[in-house]
Amino acid sequence: MSYAIGIDYGTSSARALVVDCADGRELGVAVVPYPSGEEGVLLDGGDPLVARQSPGDYLYALERGVREALEAARAAVRGFSPGDVVGIGVDGTGSSPLPVDARNVPLAFDARFAGNLNAQCWLWKDHTGIEEAEAITRVARECRPRYLARIGGRYSSEWFWAKLWHCLRCDAEVFAAAESWVELSDFVPAVLAGVGAPGGIVRGVCMAGHKAMYAEDWGGLPDGEFLAMLDPGLAALRDRLYAVARDASVPAGRLCAEWAGRLGLREGIPIAIGEMDVHYGAIGCGVEEGVLVKVIGTSTCDCAVVAGHREVADIPGICGIVKGAILPGYFGIEAGQSAVGDIFKWFVERVLGGAVGHERLMGEAAALRPAQSGLLALDWNNGNRTILVDQGLSGLLLGQTLYTTPAEIYRALIEATAYGARAIIERMREYGVPIGRVVCSGGIAEKNPLLMQIYADVTGCEIRVARSGQACALGAAMGAAVVAGAHRDFKAAQVAMTGLKPGAYMPVEENRVIYDRLYALYKQLHDAFGGVARAASLGHVMKELLELKRQASVPGPTNQRSCQ
Repeated sequence: MSYAIGIDYGTSSARALVVDCADGRELGVAVVPYPSGEEGVLLDGGDPLVARQSPGDYLYALERGVREALEAARAAVRGFSPGDVVGIGVDGTGSSPLPVDARNVPLAFDARFAGNLNAQCWLWKDHTGIEEAEAITRVARECRPRYLARIGGRYSSEWFWAKLWHCLRCDAEVFAAAESWVELSDFVPAVLAGVGAPGGIVRGVCMAGHKAMYAEDWGGLPDGEFLAMLDPGLAALRDRLYAVARDASVPAGRLCAEWAGRLGLREGIPIAIGEMDVHYGAIGCGVEEGVLVKVIGTSTCDCAVVAGHREVADIPGICGIVKGAILPGYFGIEAGQSAVGDIFKWFVERVLGGAVGHERLMGEAAALRPAQSGLLALDWNNGNRTILVDQGLSGLLLGQTLYTTPAEIYRALIEATAYGARAIIERMREYGVPIGRVVCSGGIAEKNPLLMQIYADVTGCEIRVARSGQACALGAAMGAAVVAGAHRDFKAAQVAMTGLKPGAYMPVEENRVIYDRLYALYKQLHDAFGGVARAASLGHVMKELLELKRQASVPGPTNQRSCQ
């Protein structure tokens, strides 16, 4: 028997998963909430754009999570032994870089920076670098347009260089003290391998290509001349980062004696290269050409792959096209929405104060027909990740009356996220990426059939749900299984270890017709408020919403669900 461990670092917690390499059977899982901050996030009451995390929480969750998952596996499987674990894989949110010293120790552990948020990990949803991202886009557009073409045409405040540059501008002391900066998904594997200097870290091309403008085509990271145009401090840092980034066919190292003892595992087992959570999640969902994987959580990330021998056009507005970023030998294509679950959470907890729960709202919203609420919303409560790539945008709810109910608003918010999902699919298809089926993963996909059916109706796609409820951790474990030799490659690992839940959400034609009309209105709002069509007249939108509402109120077939 051989087993692998996947460790998935999310926004508010980390989970460790023990799986059987033979068939992907999940033997033990542990979820460890981060103990610091507000649900694991360190905030600044004076700046709503700040979102940081404690690197100490990552190490705490690593040790506790792995040990608890191993204990769960022991309890579930007679004869299970940690000695049969052949490898470990790690995924993390991104871009979530943290500053480290010359010994690869986070600056957050340095007494000089106790309580300094800038010395912590800069979480993916930290948007303090909006101005820096805009400046990077402007300079690159003028001087290095090829850098932007590969990442959708615009740099995001969620990404690596914008965060580092903002730190340099707002806290020169922390920036100067940093020997290097390391993505969360590269940092933890390096810790497990006992890497004692930043130069010894094996960096993953996943984060490097999608978040730091790395590409072999131009020799790795952006050149020093370009970085100096932004700030000489960034240019000086470049050579202390990394020269080469690797795909998941290359291990990040082997488990060192210290962490083998702390985790109760064999010393020397291989550690898979770190990838973004949703990229390993795509592998755990069985991603292949023609399949779009949506990992739905606080935000969503959409992943597709195209065979490496094919030509792939630059796609405006997506989050990057990077060879080897998801599967070795394939171009990894990433897009996503900056808030999905966070929008529903905001409405239920902040607006309604928890007085009405998700279950009740879902039940009431499911009784409504498409367009019956007369509402239309934009899903930009945390900015727009794709296809506008603009964190300076905000949400919108249009069509309220004195009789609008919470359930109607709840449904409108779900529909808004579905429209955002459709915009991404249409953009990818427009540039030649084949998408025939959508596979979803995450708690929302498993627990919210209303959302899934609305997504099918709005996108017109067959929607399936991944078999594993821990797809990101499973994908990380699969990476470990491959580098440990339990499978010859990722294709073999996917055949053996992944699957889909029974049933499929199929579009209901009557609903789809209505949603096509609503989506057309959504696109007009999207383009007008997103700056695509600044002179667009929107005077007709409210009138059309009211007419659609009137038509939906006429007695007829109730809201349908088509799950086959």
